[in-house]
Amino acid sequence: MAFEALSDRLGHLFKKIRGQATLTEKNVDEALQEVRKALLEADVNYDVVNDFVKEVKEDAIGQKVLDKVSPGNMFVKIVHDKMTKLLGDGDNDIPFRLDHKTTVVMMVGLNGTGKTTSAAKLANLFQNKNHKKVLLGALDVYRPAAIDQLTNLGLKCNPAVNTYSDRNSTAVIDIARAAYKKATDEKYDILILDTAGRLEIDEKLMQELKDLQKAVNIDETLLTVDAMAGQNATNVALTFAKEIKITGLIMTKLDGDSRGGAALSIKKLTGLPIKYAGVGEKIDDLENFYPDRMADRILGMGDIVSLVEELQGKIDEKQAEKTSRRMAQGQFDLTDMLSMMKQISKMGPLGKLIRLMPGAPKVSDEQTDQAQSFMKQIEVIISSMTREERKKPNMIKASRKLRIANGSGTSAADVNKVLKAYDNMSDQMKMMKNNPAMIKMLMGRH
Repeated sequence: MAFEALSDRLGHLFKKIRGQATLTEKNVDEALQEVRKALLEADVNYDVVNDFVKEVKEDAIGQKVLDKVSPGNMFVKIVHDKMTKLLGDGDNDIPFRLDHKTTVVMMVGLNGTGKTTSAAKLANLFQNKNHKKVLLGALDVYRPAAIDQLTNLGLKCNPAVNTYSDRNSTAVIDIARAAYKKATDEKYDILILDTAGRLEIDEKLMQELKDLQKAVNIDETLLTVDAMAGQNATNVALTFAKEIKITGLIMTKLDGDSRGGAALSIKKLTGLPIKYAGVGEKIDDLENFYPDRMADRILGMGDIVSLVEELQGKIDEKQAEKTSRRMAQGQFDLTDMLSMMKQISKMGPLGKLIRLMPGAPKVSDEQTDQAQSFMKQIEVIISSMTREERKKPNMIKASRKLRIANGSGTSAADVNKVLKAYDNMSDQMKMMKNNPAMIKMLMGRH
Protein backbone atom coordinates (compact mmCIF):
# COMPACT_ATOMS: atom_id res chain seq x y z
CA MET A 1 0.00 0.00 0.00
CA ALA A 2 1.27 3.48 -0.86
CA PHE A 3 2.60 5.46 2.13
CA GLU A 4 3.15 2.33 4.21
CA ALA A 5 6.90 2.90 4.71
CA LEU A 6 6.32 6.62 5.33
CA SER A 7 3.58 5.85 7.84
CA ASP A 8 5.86 3.45 9.72
CA ARG A 9 8.71 5.97 9.88
CA LEU A 10 6.49 8.79 11.11
CA GLY A 11 4.76 6.51 13.59
CA HIS A 12 8.07 5.68 15.30
CA LEU A 13 9.07 9.35 15.30
CA PHE A 14 5.77 10.53 16.83
CA LYS A 15 5.98 7.89 19.54
CA LYS A 16 9.41 9.22 20.45
CA ILE A 17 8.48 12.90 20.44
CA ARG A 18 5.31 12.31 22.47
CA GLY A 19 7.63 11.15 25.23
CA GLN A 20 9.33 14.57 25.41
CA ALA A 21 8.37 16.69 28.42
CA THR A 22 8.74 19.89 26.43
CA LEU A 23 9.41 20.96 22.87
CA THR A 24 12.56 22.96 22.33
CA GLU A 25 14.05 24.27 19.13
CA LYS A 26 16.68 21.54 19.44
CA ASN A 27 14.34 18.55 19.66
CA VAL A 28 12.00 20.10 17.06
CA ASP A 29 14.98 20.34 14.69
CA GLU A 30 15.90 16.71 15.42
CA ALA A 31 12.34 15.55 14.79
CA LEU A 32 12.06 17.54 11.59
CA GLN A 33 15.28 16.05 10.26
CA GLU A 34 13.61 12.64 10.60
CA VAL A 35 10.45 13.95 8.94
CA ARG A 36 12.55 15.34 6.11
CA LYS A 37 14.34 12.03 5.55
CA ALA A 38 11.06 10.12 5.62
CA LEU A 39 9.44 12.41 3.04
CA LEU A 40 12.44 12.32 0.70
CA GLU A 41 12.53 8.53 0.91
CA ALA A 42 8.83 8.54 0.00
CA ASP A 43 9.85 10.34 -3.23
CA VAL A 44 8.30 13.68 -2.29
CA ASN A 45 9.70 16.57 -4.34
CA TYR A 46 12.82 18.12 -2.75
CA ASP A 47 11.52 21.71 -2.77
CA VAL A 48 8.14 20.60 -1.43
CA VAL A 49 9.87 18.84 1.47
CA ASN A 50 11.96 21.88 2.35
CA ASP A 51 8.93 24.18 2.36
CA PHE A 52 6.93 21.68 4.44
CA VAL A 53 9.65 21.34 7.08
CA LYS A 54 10.09 25.12 7.24
CA GLU A 55 6.36 25.71 7.82
CA VAL A 56 6.12 23.03 10.51
CA LYS A 57 9.13 24.46 12.34
CA GLU A 58 7.71 28.00 12.28
CA ASP A 59 4.53 26.80 13.98
CA ALA A 60 6.15 24.26 16.29
CA ILE A 61 8.62 26.59 18.02
CA GLY A 62 6.01 29.26 18.73
CA GLN A 63 5.31 30.16 22.37
CA LYS A 64 1.70 28.90 22.13
CA VAL A 65 2.90 25.40 21.40
CA LEU A 66 5.54 25.37 24.13
CA ASP A 67 2.92 26.27 26.75
CA LYS A 68 0.70 23.30 25.89
CA VAL A 69 0.24 20.46 28.38
CA SER A 70 1.08 17.88 25.72
CA PRO A 71 3.56 19.50 23.31
CA GLY A 72 4.30 16.18 21.59
CA ASN A 73 0.66 15.82 20.56
CA MET A 74 0.65 19.43 19.41
CA PHE A 75 3.63 18.73 17.16
CA VAL A 76 1.77 15.79 15.62
CA LYS A 77 -1.26 18.02 15.05
CA ILE A 78 0.87 20.64 13.30
CA VAL A 79 2.38 17.99 11.00
CA HIS A 80 -1.13 16.63 10.32
CA ASP A 81 -2.54 20.06 9.43
CA LYS A 82 0.39 20.92 7.17
CA MET A 83 0.16 17.54 5.44
CA THR A 84 -3.58 18.02 4.88
CA LYS A 85 -2.81 21.38 3.26
CA LEU A 86 -0.08 19.77 1.15
CA LEU A 87 -2.53 17.15 -0.12
CA GLY A 88 -4.97 19.86 -1.18
CA ASP A 89 -7.05 20.92 1.80
CA GLY A 90 -10.71 21.45 0.92
CA ASP A 91 -13.64 19.82 -0.85
CA ASN A 92 -12.33 18.22 -4.02
CA ASP A 93 -15.59 16.67 -5.26
CA ILE A 94 -17.11 17.44 -8.65
CA PRO A 95 -19.81 20.16 -8.56
CA PHE A 96 -22.70 18.69 -10.56
CA ARG A 97 -24.82 21.01 -12.66
CA LEU A 98 -27.89 22.41 -10.88
CA ASP A 99 -29.76 23.53 -14.02
CA HIS A 100 -31.01 20.00 -14.86
CA LYS A 101 -28.56 19.79 -17.76
CA THR A 102 -26.11 16.95 -18.22
CA THR A 103 -22.77 17.34 -16.41
CA VAL A 104 -20.00 16.44 -18.88
CA VAL A 105 -16.74 14.94 -17.61
CA MET A 106 -13.85 14.41 -20.03
CA MET A 107 -11.18 11.86 -19.14
CA VAL A 108 -7.66 12.52 -20.44
CA GLY A 109 -4.27 10.92 -19.86
CA LEU A 110 -1.47 8.83 -21.30
CA ASN A 111 -1.85 5.15 -22.13
CA GLY A 112 -1.21 2.84 -19.20
CA THR A 113 -2.40 5.21 -16.48
CA GLY A 114 -5.77 3.48 -16.08
CA LYS A 115 -7.83 6.18 -17.83
CA THR A 116 -10.48 3.93 -19.41
CA THR A 117 -10.81 1.80 -16.29
CA SER A 118 -11.13 4.93 -14.17
CA ALA A 119 -13.89 6.23 -16.47
CA ALA A 120 -16.01 3.16 -15.71
CA LYS A 121 -15.12 3.23 -12.01
CA LEU A 122 -16.16 6.88 -11.89
CA ALA A 123 -19.49 6.00 -13.53
CA ASN A 124 -20.03 3.29 -10.93
CA LEU A 125 -19.18 5.71 -8.11
CA PHE A 126 -21.48 8.45 -9.41
CA GLN A 127 -24.49 6.17 -9.72
CA ASN A 128 -24.04 4.36 -6.41
CA LYS A 129 -22.83 7.17 -4.15
CA ASN A 130 -24.36 10.20 -5.84
CA HIS A 131 -27.42 8.40 -7.28
CA LYS A 132 -26.84 9.77 -10.79
CA LYS A 133 -27.84 8.35 -14.16
CA VAL A 134 -24.58 8.00 -16.10
CA LEU A 135 -23.67 7.48 -19.77
CA LEU A 136 -20.18 6.58 -20.97
CA GLY A 137 -18.94 7.95 -24.30
CA ALA A 138 -16.26 6.02 -26.21
CA LEU A 139 -14.05 8.51 -28.06
CA ASP A 140 -10.89 6.42 -28.43
CA VAL A 141 -11.09 5.46 -32.10
CA TYR A 142 -7.37 4.67 -32.40
CA ARG A 143 -6.54 1.97 -29.88
CA PRO A 144 -7.69 -1.53 -30.90
CA ALA A 145 -10.53 -2.85 -28.72
CA ALA A 146 -10.76 0.43 -26.75
CA ILE A 147 -14.50 0.65 -27.41
CA ASP A 148 -14.99 -2.98 -26.34
CA GLN A 149 -12.98 -2.37 -23.17
CA LEU A 150 -15.10 0.61 -22.12
CA THR A 151 -18.35 -1.15 -23.01
CA ASN A 152 -17.44 -4.26 -21.04
CA LEU A 153 -16.32 -2.22 -18.03
CA GLY A 154 -19.62 -0.35 -18.13
CA LEU A 155 -21.47 -3.68 -17.98
CA LYS A 156 -19.51 -4.60 -14.83
CA CYS A 157 -20.94 -1.60 -12.98
CA ASN A 158 -23.78 -2.35 -10.59
CA PRO A 159 -26.22 -1.62 -12.14
CA ALA A 160 -24.71 -1.72 -15.62
CA VAL A 161 -23.86 1.61 -17.28
CA ASN A 162 -24.63 2.19 -20.97
CA THR A 163 -21.89 3.20 -23.40
CA TYR A 164 -22.38 5.32 -26.51
CA SER A 165 -20.05 4.52 -29.43
CA ASP A 166 -19.91 4.70 -33.21
CA ARG A 167 -17.78 1.93 -34.64
CA ASN A 168 -18.23 3.18 -38.21
CA SER A 169 -16.73 6.63 -37.63
CA THR A 170 -13.35 8.10 -36.70
CA ALA A 171 -14.69 11.65 -36.41
CA VAL A 172 -14.17 12.12 -32.69
CA ILE A 173 -15.89 15.51 -32.49
CA ASP A 174 -19.03 14.17 -34.19
CA ILE A 175 -19.10 11.15 -31.89
CA ALA A 176 -18.80 13.41 -28.83
CA ARG A 177 -21.65 15.62 -30.04
CA ALA A 178 -23.83 12.58 -30.71
CA ALA A 179 -23.06 11.19 -27.24
CA TYR A 180 -24.00 14.54 -25.68
CA LYS A 181 -27.25 14.65 -27.65
CA LYS A 182 -28.16 11.16 -26.45
CA ALA A 183 -27.32 12.12 -22.87
CA THR A 184 -29.49 15.26 -22.96
CA ASP A 185 -32.38 13.67 -24.90
CA GLU A 186 -32.54 10.71 -22.52
CA LYS A 187 -32.00 12.86 -19.43
CA TYR A 188 -28.71 11.39 -18.22
CA ASP A 189 -27.30 13.31 -15.26
CA ILE A 190 -23.68 12.74 -16.26
CA LEU A 191 -21.80 11.99 -19.48
CA ILE A 192 -18.25 10.68 -19.11
CA LEU A 193 -16.18 10.98 -22.29
CA ASP A 194 -13.23 8.58 -22.50
CA THR A 195 -10.76 10.19 -24.89
CA ALA A 196 -7.81 8.56 -26.61
CA GLY A 197 -4.49 8.33 -24.80
CA ARG A 198 -1.00 8.25 -26.26
CA LEU A 199 2.30 6.66 -25.33
CA GLU A 200 3.61 10.19 -25.02
CA ILE A 201 2.23 13.71 -25.17
CA ASP A 202 2.04 14.94 -28.76
CA GLU A 203 0.59 17.86 -30.69
CA LYS A 204 -2.17 15.76 -32.31
CA LEU A 205 -3.44 14.52 -28.94
CA MET A 206 -3.55 18.02 -27.46
CA GLN A 207 -5.27 19.54 -30.49
CA GLU A 208 -7.98 16.88 -30.38
CA LEU A 209 -8.61 17.60 -26.69
CA LYS A 210 -8.76 21.36 -27.36
CA ASP A 211 -11.26 20.77 -30.16
CA LEU A 212 -13.40 18.60 -27.87
CA GLN A 213 -13.47 21.27 -25.17
CA LYS A 214 -14.72 23.78 -27.77
CA ALA A 215 -17.25 21.45 -29.41
CA VAL A 216 -18.92 20.10 -26.28
CA ASN A 217 -19.68 22.01 -23.10
CA ILE A 218 -17.16 20.22 -20.86
CA ASP A 219 -17.73 20.85 -17.14
CA GLU A 220 -14.81 18.81 -15.77
CA THR A 221 -11.61 17.60 -17.39
CA LEU A 222 -9.95 14.94 -15.24
CA LEU A 223 -6.38 13.82 -15.88
CA THR A 224 -5.40 10.33 -14.76
CA VAL A 225 -1.89 10.02 -13.36
CA ASP A 226 -0.17 6.87 -12.14
CA ALA A 227 1.05 6.91 -8.51
CA MET A 228 3.72 4.39 -9.54
CA ALA A 229 5.24 6.99 -11.89
CA GLY A 230 6.53 8.99 -8.93
CA GLN A 231 7.58 12.56 -9.64
CA ASN A 232 7.10 12.02 -13.39
CA ALA A 233 3.35 12.19 -12.68
CA THR A 234 3.86 15.85 -11.80
CA ASN A 235 5.64 16.51 -15.08
CA VAL A 236 2.78 14.91 -17.02
CA ALA A 237 0.22 17.03 -15.14
CA LEU A 238 2.16 20.23 -15.77
CA THR A 239 2.47 19.48 -19.50
CA PHE A 240 -1.24 18.75 -19.92
CA ALA A 241 -2.21 21.82 -17.87
CA LYS A 242 -0.14 24.08 -20.16
CA GLU A 243 -2.15 22.97 -23.19
CA ILE A 244 -5.71 22.45 -21.94
CA LYS A 245 -7.81 23.34 -18.93
CA ILE A 246 -7.53 20.56 -16.33
CA THR A 247 -9.91 20.77 -13.36
CA GLY A 248 -8.61 17.86 -11.32
CA LEU A 249 -6.69 14.61 -11.11
CA ILE A 250 -7.48 10.95 -10.66
CA MET A 251 -4.49 9.24 -9.09
CA THR A 252 -4.48 5.53 -9.91
CA LYS A 253 -2.67 2.61 -8.25
CA LEU A 254 -2.54 4.14 -4.78
CA ASP A 255 -3.04 0.58 -3.51
CA GLY A 256 0.28 -0.47 -5.02
CA ASP A 257 3.77 -0.34 -3.55
CA SER A 258 4.45 3.21 -4.72
CA ARG A 259 6.10 5.42 -2.11
CA GLY A 260 3.31 7.99 -2.38
CA GLY A 261 5.49 10.98 -3.19
CA ALA A 262 3.43 11.97 -6.21
CA ALA A 263 0.29 12.43 -4.10
CA LEU A 264 2.17 14.59 -1.60
CA SER A 265 3.87 16.74 -4.24
CA ILE A 266 1.45 17.20 -7.09
CA LYS A 267 -1.04 19.72 -5.65
CA LYS A 268 1.64 22.17 -4.52
CA LEU A 269 3.60 21.91 -7.76
CA THR A 270 0.69 22.02 -10.22
CA GLY A 271 -2.15 23.68 -8.32
CA LEU A 272 -4.41 20.80 -9.45
CA PRO A 273 -6.41 18.95 -6.79
CA ILE A 274 -6.55 15.17 -6.60
CA LYS A 275 -10.28 14.47 -6.81
CA TYR A 276 -10.36 10.66 -6.90
CA ALA A 277 -8.00 7.82 -6.00
CA GLY A 278 -7.82 4.34 -7.50
CA VAL A 279 -7.26 1.81 -4.70
CA GLY A 280 -7.70 -1.56 -6.43
CA GLU A 281 -8.66 -3.40 -9.59
CA LYS A 282 -12.37 -3.95 -8.91
CA ILE A 283 -15.03 -1.69 -10.38
CA ASP A 284 -15.83 -0.18 -6.97
CA ASP A 285 -12.18 0.48 -6.07
CA LEU A 286 -12.31 4.22 -6.69
CA GLU A 287 -12.67 6.68 -3.81
CA ASN A 288 -13.27 10.38 -3.41
CA PHE A 289 -9.94 11.87 -2.34
CA TYR A 290 -10.23 13.61 1.02
CA PRO A 291 -6.93 15.28 2.00
CA ASP A 292 -7.69 15.28 5.74
CA ARG A 293 -8.58 11.58 5.74
CA MET A 294 -5.49 10.70 3.70
CA ALA A 295 -3.35 12.63 6.18
CA ASP A 296 -4.97 10.59 8.97
CA ARG A 297 -3.98 7.36 7.21
CA ILE A 298 -0.42 8.47 6.50
CA LEU A 299 0.09 9.50 10.13
CA GLY A 300 -1.32 6.21 11.45
CA MET A 301 -4.55 7.71 12.79
CA GLY A 302 -6.82 5.48 10.73
CA ASP A 303 -9.82 6.80 8.82
CA ILE A 304 -12.96 6.14 10.83
CA VAL A 305 -15.20 8.24 8.53
CA SER A 306 -14.28 6.19 5.46
CA LEU A 307 -14.67 3.00 7.49
CA VAL A 308 -18.23 3.93 8.48
CA GLU A 309 -19.05 4.83 4.85
CA GLU A 310 -17.62 1.49 3.74
CA LEU A 311 -19.85 -0.37 6.20
CA GLN A 312 -22.96 1.66 5.41
CA GLY A 313 -22.56 1.12 1.70
CA LYS A 314 -22.33 -2.66 1.88
CA ILE A 315 -24.18 -3.83 4.99
CA ASP A 316 -27.55 -5.55 4.66
CA GLU A 317 -29.65 -3.40 7.02
CA LYS A 318 -32.53 -5.87 7.42
CA GLN A 319 -30.25 -8.81 8.13
CA ALA A 320 -28.14 -6.70 10.50
CA GLU A 321 -31.30 -5.68 12.36
CA LYS A 322 -32.45 -9.29 12.70
CA THR A 323 -29.06 -10.57 13.87
CA SER A 324 -28.47 -7.72 16.35
CA ARG A 325 -31.93 -8.27 17.82
CA ARG A 326 -31.21 -11.97 18.37
CA MET A 327 -27.82 -11.14 19.86
CA ALA A 328 -29.46 -8.69 22.28
CA GLN A 329 -31.84 -11.49 23.33
CA GLY A 330 -28.99 -13.95 23.91
CA GLN A 331 -30.05 -16.20 21.03
CA PHE A 332 -26.80 -16.20 19.06
CA ASP A 333 -26.33 -19.48 17.14
CA LEU A 334 -24.30 -20.77 14.19
CA THR A 335 -26.79 -19.38 11.67
CA ASP A 336 -26.20 -15.93 13.14
CA MET A 337 -22.45 -16.49 12.97
CA LEU A 338 -22.79 -17.47 9.30
CA SER A 339 -24.79 -14.29 8.68
CA MET A 340 -22.06 -12.19 10.28
CA MET A 341 -19.35 -13.85 8.16
CA LYS A 342 -21.31 -13.09 4.98
CA GLN A 343 -21.80 -9.48 6.04
CA ILE A 344 -18.09 -9.06 6.74
CA SER A 345 -17.19 -10.65 3.38
CA LYS A 346 -19.29 -8.02 1.60
CA MET A 347 -17.26 -5.22 3.14
CA GLY A 348 -14.17 -5.96 1.09
CA PRO A 349 -10.61 -7.08 1.84
CA LEU A 350 -9.89 -7.31 5.56
CA GLY A 351 -6.54 -5.61 5.15
CA LYS A 352 -8.19 -2.52 3.69
CA LEU A 353 -10.69 -2.33 6.57
CA ILE A 354 -8.01 -2.84 9.22
CA ARG A 355 -5.94 0.03 7.80
CA LEU A 356 -8.94 2.35 8.27
CA MET A 357 -9.30 1.49 11.96
CA PRO A 358 -7.68 4.04 14.31
CA GLY A 359 -5.02 2.41 16.45
CA ALA A 360 -5.33 -0.95 14.69
CA PRO A 361 -2.20 -3.12 14.89
CA LYS A 362 -0.22 -3.57 11.72
CA VAL A 363 -0.93 -6.92 10.09
CA SER A 364 0.95 -8.51 7.22
CA ASP A 365 -0.62 -9.47 3.90
CA GLU A 366 -0.06 -13.10 4.87
CA GLN A 367 -2.02 -12.67 8.11
CA THR A 368 -4.94 -10.96 6.38
CA ASP A 369 -4.97 -13.67 3.69
CA GLN A 370 -5.10 -16.34 6.42
CA ALA A 371 -7.97 -14.55 8.16
CA GLN A 372 -9.85 -14.18 4.88
CA SER A 373 -9.32 -17.87 4.12
CA PHE A 374 -10.58 -18.89 7.57
CA MET A 375 -13.72 -16.79 7.13
CA LYS A 376 -14.48 -18.57 3.85
CA GLN A 377 -13.87 -21.91 5.56
CA ILE A 378 -16.34 -20.96 8.31
CA GLU A 379 -19.01 -20.28 5.70
CA VAL A 380 -18.42 -23.61 3.92
CA ILE A 381 -18.43 -25.65 7.13
CA ILE A 382 -21.54 -24.05 8.66
CA SER A 383 -23.33 -24.40 5.31
CA SER A 384 -22.69 -28.16 5.51
CA MET A 385 -24.55 -28.46 8.84
CA THR A 386 -28.21 -29.26 9.31
CA ARG A 387 -30.60 -26.60 10.57
CA GLU A 388 -30.81 -28.37 13.93
CA GLU A 389 -27.02 -28.54 14.28
CA ARG A 390 -26.75 -24.81 13.66
CA LYS A 391 -29.29 -24.13 16.38
CA LYS A 392 -27.72 -26.58 18.87
CA PRO A 393 -23.94 -26.74 18.29
CA ASN A 394 -23.50 -28.84 21.45
CA MET A 395 -25.04 -31.81 19.65
CA ILE A 396 -22.18 -31.91 17.12
CA LYS A 397 -20.08 -34.87 18.30
CA ALA A 398 -17.45 -37.01 16.55
CA SER A 399 -19.66 -38.72 13.94
CA ARG A 400 -21.40 -35.45 13.00
CA LYS A 401 -18.06 -33.64 12.78
CA LEU A 402 -16.81 -36.27 10.35
CA ARG A 403 -19.95 -35.97 8.19
CA ILE A 404 -19.71 -32.15 8.16
CA ALA A 405 -16.01 -32.34 7.30
CA ASN A 406 -16.66 -34.71 4.38
CA GLY A 407 -19.52 -32.54 3.14
CA SER A 408 -17.42 -29.35 3.22
CA GLY A 409 -14.18 -30.83 1.91
CA THR A 410 -12.38 -30.08 5.18
CA SER A 411 -11.22 -32.07 8.21
CA ALA A 412 -12.69 -32.76 11.65
CA ALA A 413 -9.95 -30.51 13.05
CA ASP A 414 -11.22 -27.66 10.86
CA VAL A 415 -14.76 -28.24 12.16
CA ASN A 416 -13.39 -28.07 15.71
CA LYS A 417 -11.76 -24.69 14.91
CA VAL A 418 -15.09 -23.29 13.72
CA LEU A 419 -16.89 -24.57 16.83
CA LYS A 420 -14.17 -23.07 19.01
CA ALA A 421 -14.53 -19.74 17.20
CA TYR A 422 -18.29 -19.92 17.75
CA ASP A 423 -17.83 -20.57 21.49
CA ASN A 424 -15.54 -17.53 21.78
CA MET A 425 -17.92 -15.32 19.83
CA SER A 426 -20.91 -16.61 21.79
CA ASP A 427 -19.19 -15.70 25.06
CA GLN A 428 -18.59 -12.17 23.74
CA MET A 429 -22.24 -11.88 22.72
CA LYS A 430 -23.32 -12.80 26.24
CA MET A 431 -21.07 -10.08 27.64
CA MET A 432 -22.65 -7.53 25.28
CA LYS A 433 -26.22 -8.73 25.85
CA ASN A 434 -26.99 -5.67 27.95
CA ASN A 435 -25.23 -3.25 25.61
CA PRO A 436 -27.45 -2.77 22.51
CA ALA A 437 -25.35 0.16 21.28
CA MET A 438 -22.25 -2.02 21.10
CA ILE A 439 -24.15 -4.71 19.22
CA LYS A 440 -25.40 -2.19 16.66
CA MET A 441 -21.86 -0.91 16.10
CA LEU A 442 -20.55 -4.46 15.68
CA MET A 443 -23.16 -5.10 12.99
CA GLY A 444 -22.34 -1.87 11.18
CA ARG A 445 -25.62 -0.14 12.07
CA HIS A 446 -25.08 3.53 12.94
